[in-house]
Amino acid sequence: MSKLRNGFIVLLAVFGFAFGSLSSVSTEAQPVRTAEAATTAQQITKINSTLSAKNKAAKKWIAMRESGRSYTAKNGNCYGRYQLLRSYLHYNYTKVNQEKTANKYVAGRYGSWTKAKSFWLSHHWY
Repeated sequence: MSKLRNGFIVLLAVFGFAFGSLSSVSTEAQPVRTAEAATTAQQITKINSTLSAKNKAAKKWIAMRESGRSYTAKNGNCYGRYQLLRSYLHYNYTKVNQEKTANKYVAGRYGSWTKAKSFWLSHHWY
């Protein structure tokens, strides 16, 4: 009985070491992904920092209507959160590029996100 108990304890120690090693590896890898996500979020915040509250709300509204706010939405030759032509995005589908390109597109075509929303309301596209 004592040999069985000692064997069981050794087995538990081996499993504990194995799982402890695996969890420390995954714990070390996690902050890298979190830092990358934070960097993207910070870049997007900076890109949109010059927009007024009304323009931010209009941008969010358009994103919801166009893609359900998905950065990977596809519709023919349109892609992403703002359903821009793939060529406008220069086939760079990153979140940061989508945000920058959408702001440039709307500024050039409509002047502001609120004006783009007004256009969308009367035409059901922008």
